[in-house]
Amino acid sequence: MPISQAKVKSVISGDTLVLTSVNNPAQERILSLAFVSAPRLRREGDEPFAFESRDFLRRQVVGKVVQFQVLYNIPTGAKRDYGVVTIQGGRSLPEYAVEEGWLKLRDDAGRKDDGEEAVAQLEKLQLLEAKARSENRGLWEPNRGKIDSRHELADPKAFVEENKGKSIDSIVEKVFSGDRLLVRMLLTLTTHQQTMILVAGIRAPITKRLNPSDGKEQPPEPFGEEAQQFVEARLLQRNVKIDVLGVSPQNQLIGVVKHPNGSIAEFELKAGLARCTDFHSTLLGGEMAALRQAEKFAKDNKIGIYKGHVSARNSSAGNVEAVVTRIQSTDTLYLRNKAGGDKRINLSSIRQPKPTDPKQAPFAADAKEFLRRRLIGKHVHVSIDGVRPAQDGYDQREVATLTYNDKNIALLLVENGYASVIRHRRDDIDRSPIYDELLVAEEAAQKDQKGMYAVKPPVAKHFQDYSENLQKAKIQASVLQRQKHIPAIVDFVKSGSRFTVLIPRENAKLTFVLSGIRAPRSARGPDDKAEPFGQEAHDFATRRCMQRDVEIDIENIDKVGGFIGSLHVNRENFAKSLVEEGLASVHAYSAEQSGNANELYAAEQKAKESHKGMWHDWDPSQDQEESEDIEAPINGTNGTNGTNGDSASAQRKKDYRDIVVTHIDETGRLKIQQVGAGTVGLTELMKSFRSFHLNNANSSPLPGPPKAGDFVAAKFTEDGEWYRGKIRRNDREAKQAEVLYVDYGNSETLPWARLRPLSQPQFSPQKLRPQAVDAVLSFLQLPTSPEYLADAVDFIGRETSDKQLVANVDYTAPEGTLHVTLFDPKVSSSLEQSFNSDVVTEGLAMVPRKLKPWERAAGDILASFREKEEDAKKERKGMWEYGDLTED
Repeated sequence: MPISQAKVKSVISGDTLVLTSVNNPAQERILSLAFVSAPRLRREGDEPFAFESRDFLRRQVVGKVVQFQVLYNIPTGAKRDYGVVTIQGGRSLPEYAVEEGWLKLRDDAGRKDDGEEAVAQLEKLQLLEAKARSENRGLWEPNRGKIDSRHELADPKAFVEENKGKSIDSIVEKVFSGDRLLVRMLLTLTTHQQTMILVAGIRAPITKRLNPSDGKEQPPEPFGEEAQQFVEARLLQRNVKIDVLGVSPQNQLIGVVKHPNGSIAEFELKAGLARCTDFHSTLLGGEMAALRQAEKFAKDNKIGIYKGHVSARNSSAGNVEAVVTRIQSTDTLYLRNKAGGDKRINLSSIRQPKPTDPKQAPFAADAKEFLRRRLIGKHVHVSIDGVRPAQDGYDQREVATLTYNDKNIALLLVENGYASVIRHRRDDIDRSPIYDELLVAEEAAQKDQKGMYAVKPPVAKHFQDYSENLQKAKIQASVLQRQKHIPAIVDFVKSGSRFTVLIPRENAKLTFVLSGIRAPRSARGPDDKAEPFGQEAHDFATRRCMQRDVEIDIENIDKVGGFIGSLHVNRENFAKSLVEEGLASVHAYSAEQSGNANELYAAEQKAKESHKGMWHDWDPSQDQEESEDIEAPINGTNGTNGTNGDSASAQRKKDYRDIVVTHIDETGRLKIQQVGAGTVGLTELMKSFRSFHLNNANSSPLPGPPKAGDFVAAKFTEDGEWYRGKIRRNDREAKQAEVLYVDYGNSETLPWARLRPLSQPQFSPQKLRPQAVDAVLSFLQLPTSPEYLADAVDFIGRETSDKQLVANVDYTAPEGTLHVTLFDPKVSSSLEQSFNSDVVTEGLAMVPRKLKPWERAAGDILASFREKEEDAKKERKGMWEYGDLTED
């Protein structure tokens, strides 16, 4: 018989091979080794040594090209050829297998062929068998353990839990399709588990199959046969490693199948014979990225199933920087780019808590607030991922990835359970570039019961509208007017100077009106007409204040229940910002009442000189007459009442008090203690306070997170002593709070661990009121330049430190701030020899150009201060070192 060449596709048993043509892999034949037999592998139970016999032959020949010669065949039934095989290295089968003891001679050996060559070969096999038997090799080993081969997996989920994280040595027994394999897992030397496994991360085209309902053959999907052949050629009856990850809804194992060159899934994707499947992303985690890249390679090169693929066009927007101006919902935001244009975007691949889902809906407000606290007003990087077409009544929307401080915002929301991940269609390419990470994060949030996956819903927060009517406003105003720098959130901007604000700690909702200014009215509807620059003021307020954290001070209420006061954004008076931009004018009476008149008049003058906004056509001569009316009484000349400066001076209030300056902030505002019964009481209180906190029995921490406005005992960092304090701000994430020391006026940020409750009646503010009082130096306007302001603050600190001074309280503002003139009793011999005068002499302050009524009454003092100001200008002292700043 002629000698032929073929490639071994697989081994059925220790004596039978499946051969394929070297040039045509689809052409197959079965060849059994002549004169010998091997134990059989059977589902109902393998014969002894069946697996070992087959495995010996498998390791020798599978995937290799061999030479074979057919000696005889049996024509009855299924035709089968019998012959000999020569493997690489020149060894011959069945001789090699008989020599190793894995085959034995058939009982009818030699009956089919009694030629001389067959007889000689048979004799050789008999000798080799006798030798293997004598040496107890292979089948002849007497004490070899039997392999327990299981064909049914009773509990797939338990199997996964037991073997998760392990790489199981396995053999691929059959390839059903590019993503479905029958494998034999070698759990131990004597325990094998045969089961179906799905290749993790991919879905391959379906191969030809029979429909079980009607028995008809279903044709394969395009490239289904090619995918099967691709895997067979590389994995069939090869040793692989399997990482079991989970189970499918049909209870089939899902795992990563690795041959020595790596995961088969990646190679299939790169060859264009499979697609990535999102359902396995949570199982694979970070490994999914490599599969996505392999799929992208096939798409870009139009290989296999991607032959006609059209790559998506990259967005022209690219990666740009923008400012978050509004949070509409957890997945929808408004951004402003560098050119000033606003647009709405949706976060890619995530969805806010569903309003229609009773389990998710209660978390919508918390999710929105979570995003607002982190993003509003912040600069973010935006990468447009695609466009959602208009549908179901919604406009066309761009979907984008937002990053802030190198953190993906969508991922942050999903990790905290405040958003769910959208399940995209297979052809939906407008998705997040980290879609697989989002799926993994969602599964982790569900497991940890975070956010909307928590067992209990959050406590709903209901804000009481105190501007609903005048009576409710009056009651709440009496409470809020006693508080300073109240933390609030701007919920809505009604106009340039009118807002809806929320005060979380009071559960209060207010209509808030800026004091001291008048902003032009904006249009209230499509048919309404705005005043000039009304819409610009409204837009400016929206950009600066919408959804921002602010601080408010309540001064009064209007006749419809609106709360009037000052609003600070990032500690800057927003009314001043409006006036500086020329989008509001100063309301004289309201400004005087608020105590911010000087600041607002200076801002208005700046806007006029810059011809901004409503002052675009301003003429300086318009203010000349008003300026002369104000200056006349200041200079002590004839005023409108016909009196001279001496008469005005006589009206000046005299209220002398002994004081100590305890703190000066960076703006030059003072904190003072009035020497007397209060300071004596404070001395006694601090002695008791110190003894109380030295006792370990009194070291109880705060019962819970502090709230803004709470009084606490705080341990000062500089000296380690305990003092009375009040919470200004609280950072729950960092577990820190900004504390104001109410008896001294300074403040610092402390961890919660350095705070204790101030619940003891003997130390309460009701027992002894806070001793630090707000004060400012009368008749002075400190420099606006940070450099000269710092010099002024330093001078005031040096000259007042550790001294008991005398203060004349010239005026008490509505909110309680004292306007004082300070005297050193050891130096001052007249009213002109004051500390205020020294500040002007050093060129570190100037006399205000716009004066309040009570200031105009001190004509002689103002005249003296102006002379010292002129001298400082001539000597180029302090803020005047480069000339007169007030000159045009």
